[in-house]
Amino acid sequence: MQLTGLKYGRRLLDLVEFPVSPVLTEDASHDEINALIASHGGKCIVKPVFLGGVGKKGKAGLVRVATNVFDAMVAKRELFFAAHHQGNREVQACGVTFEGYIESDIEIYVSITESSEYRMPVLLLTAKGGIDVEDVPPEEKRTIVFNPVTGVKSFHINDALRELKCPSHYISSLVQHLPKLWQLYDNYGLTTLELNPIRMGKVKGRYVPFACDIKASFDQDNPAWKRLGYPEEIFSTTITQFEAEINVLRTHQGQSDVTEVNPKGTILPFIFGGGANSAATEILGDRAIISSDFGGNPPYEKMKAIADITFRHWLPQAHVVLLIGGRANNTNIFTTFRAIFDSLREHIRLNPDIFVVAGRGGPMVVEGMVCGRDVLDSLRVPYRFFGHDSSMMSVLQHAMEIDSFREPKPAAMAPKHYKAIAA
Repeated sequence: MQLTGLKYGRRLLDLVEFPVSPVLTEDASHDEINALIASHGGKCIVKPVFLGGVGKKGKAGLVRVATNVFDAMVAKRELFFAAHHQGNREVQACGVTFEGYIESDIEIYVSITESSEYRMPVLLLTAKGGIDVEDVPPEEKRTIVFNPVTGVKSFHINDALRELKCPSHYISSLVQHLPKLWQLYDNYGLTTLELNPIRMGKVKGRYVPFACDIKASFDQDNPAWKRLGYPEEIFSTTITQFEAEINVLRTHQGQSDVTEVNPKGTILPFIFGGGANSAATEILGDRAIISSDFGGNPPYEKMKAIADITFRHWLPQAHVVLLIGGRANNTNIFTTFRAIFDSLREHIRLNPDIFVVAGRGGPMVVEGMVCGRDVLDSLRVPYRFFGHDSSMMSVLQHAMEIDSFREPKPAAMAPKHYKAIAA
C-alpha cells in the first residue's frame, strides 16, 4: 500500500506539523492559482495525481512550471489524464495539483525505511536531494542507525548534517523538524517514508524546510494506518481485470494479494509468503506474469477459485507454472496443491504444452506432491518437484532454465541447394 504526492501526503505531514509546500487541487479557481503564483516568486508547479506508489514523474516530463494562470491551465489540461509507464504497466493520472514554488539553493533528501542489513528502521539523509538517492555518491549521504524504542533524536540529525557539510544556517531548522518524521513512521503503520526534495524557504526571516514531494508505504496488516481516514482506493494504481477478479476473493482466511507484473511474461508463479514473494519477484524479473502472495492457509474453495481465474487469464501464454514458497508454518500444502492441480486439470486444454515446477516445505507437503504427481502424470505434463531441503534460489533458477529452453527458437537457416552438374 503506497501513496505519492502532496494531494494525500499533506494530510499525513500535517499530523506532526511538518511544513509542506502549499497545495491546490484541480478544483482551484483562477484567483486561487493567481494568489499561489504571486506569493511564491511568480511560479507554481503543476503535477499529475497518480493513485498508488508512482514515481519518476519528473524524468517522464510530467512536472511543469507555470508562471501564470494560462500556462497553469494548459498544464492542467495536458496532465489531468496523463499516461505514465511504471515498469511494464501503463498507469493513468486522475487529476492534478498546483504547488507553490519554494526558492532554495539546497535540496534535502530524507527517508525512514526498514533495513535488511540492520534489521531495524534506519534514516537516510543527504543534502543532495531532488535526484534518485541511488545516484548520490556514498560519501555524500549518511545512514543513521538509531534505537527504535527511543526514536530519532535531534543529535542524530545534527551530527549527520555537519558531517555532510550542510550550510550551518539550515541545520537548526532541520534539526527541529526532521525528528517529527519518526512519529509518523512509528505511529501510523508505515514501512517507508520518503521526502524528496525538502527545499529551504524563508518565513519571517527564518529558514523553514518545506516538503515538496512525499512517498509513503504502509503495512496493510497493521491497522494503525486506518486512523488516517484514507480511502483504500488511493493506494491502488490502475487495477487490471485480473486483479479486480482476484480482489473479490479477499476474505479473513488466506491471502489473495496479486499484482500484474508483466502481461507478456512466460512464468506463471503461485507464491506463498511475503519473503518468497519478494525473492521470487526480484529473481524472475520480467519473466514473471504476476507477483502474488497466497499464504495464510487459504481453504480449498478459495484457492481453487484463485487458480481458476489465474489459469483462465494466463495459462495460454505461460511456459512454466511455478509453485514456490518457504517452509510453511500453518498453510496446509496438500489443500493448496490439490486446489491448484484440480484447476489445472480443468484448464489444461488452454495450454497442454506446460511445464510445472514446485518447491515447498511444511505441513502435508508429501501428500501435496503426491497429489500433484498423480494429476500431472495423468495429463502427461512434465514436472519437477523440490522438497523443503532445496534452496529457493535453485528452484527459481530451474524454472528460468526451463522457461529459456521453451522459448521459441528462430527458424534455422535453410541449407543451400546446389545444382548437380554431370561430369
